[in-house]
Amino acid sequence: MKKQLLQFTSAMALLFSASLEAQTNPAISSWIQNTTGITGRHYVSGNSIPIVDASYPANVQAVAYNTTNVYISCSGIPSYVIGPYLDGNPNQGGNNNNKYKIPLTPVQNTGTPTPTTGGTIGIFINGVSLFDYRDGVSYKSSTGANAGGPLGGMGDGVWNRDAVVYEKNGFDCAKGHPAGTNYHHHQNPSAFNLDLAVISGVCNLYLADGLYVIDSTVHSPLIGFAYDGFPIYGAYGYKNADGSGGITRMKSSYSLRSITVRTHYADGTNVTDGPAVSSSFPLGMYREDYQYNPTSAATPDYLDEHNGRFCVTPEYPAGTYCYFATVDANWNSYYPYVVGPAFYGTKVVTTVPSIPGGLTTYTSTAGIDDIDQHLQLSVYPNPASDVLLVQSKLAGKTNRKVELIDELGKVVQVQTLFQGSTMCYFDLQTVYDGIYFVRISDESSTQTTKIIVSK
Repeated sequence: MKKQLLQFTSAMALLFSASLEAQTNPAISSWIQNTTGITGRHYVSGNSIPIVDASYPANVQAVAYNTTNVYISCSGIPSYVIGPYLDGNPNQGGNNNNKYKIPLTPVQNTGTPTPTTGGTIGIFINGVSLFDYRDGVSYKSSTGANAGGPLGGMGDGVWNRDAVVYEKNGFDCAKGHPAGTNYHHHQNPSAFNLDLAVISGVCNLYLADGLYVIDSTVHSPLIGFAYDGFPIYGAYGYKNADGSGGITRMKSSYSLRSITVRTHYADGTNVTDGPAVSSSFPLGMYREDYQYNPTSAATPDYLDEHNGRFCVTPEYPAGTYCYFATVDANWNSYYPYVVGPAFYGTKVVTTVPSIPGGLTTYTSTAGIDDIDQHLQLSVYPNPASDVLLVQSKLAGKTNRKVELIDELGKVVQVQTLFQGSTMCYFDLQTVYDGIYFVRISDESSTQTTKIIVSK
């Protein structure tokens, strides 16, 4: 009897421990799980009406864990509309059926840092892939031809091209694009048209959004995990590592070198010559155009050589090492963008053929959209004439109903702000002038905003 009681007590302790782990470990609880069957959507060039990809489930499909790892299953497709890719990229994101194994307790790599590589180096909380700075091409091909010319070629690994600079015209409004069927972000996943200085006009015709909206007044949300298991945050954090000092933009400790020719790396290494700095080959086009400044990293709101720091965050009140998606003062993405050029921790995240049995399943029922500061909505323009946009601070974990209501209380139009998306809109072409109300609601809250339609 004592033995049975001991076994029962041990089993209950394990269940309690697992339950507590799910509640407290953001690597388990932060994923945007698709609980409503929503699918991906994409634009094609010349058509501003999105196409529904009925066979591509959006966001994360399953989360399961044990005492050491969390496993997620995802398509790699977000719920926000992706595309078009105006540089002629023929690819389109598809269901990649990705399954990842992520450690619950990542560790620092105390040996030689592991460089980031081409392809996926992290996973956003909606299951979308994170790539590093590169587009996989360096200045000269293996035969010596200009990699940017008609002969192409991946290059010799000297003067490596920066995708965020070189491929800007091929990113959609959410700053993403596909490699094959692998839709991914190289940079901060917040829409171009929400930056303080807009550097791409793709959002003008193809309304889209992103994973979150930059807000300089609050700590940015946790938006993903790198391949070493450490969390990734948006652009803003606490100034001081202990959580004090207010909110500030987290700054990269890399800066552009003061060079006019490309003959040496920042450490003095003499390498095969690259192109001279010019309008065709601007400074910043290559990774080696940047230098790391250790003195900057000694300042509280500047990051280390991996683009992160150890600090307190809302999800980790005791502190953790984390990366930040860096932007400049205009909120334009800034090198090394998210993670890199090497990982801080031991690279241990792997893809697996299937989620193993015997795990505890985790199902999200609430989450990041319950944080008060992220419930605030922007409804614009106001007055509105043709289109009325409804923008949330953060992609929620549940679908939210958005209603356009006239002065008499009649519901004129209904839209859905999908989980994992921050924006929806009303077409006002058939709506009469007057005073209206936009009401957004989910299972636990309602917010109403007064607007004017005037054509």
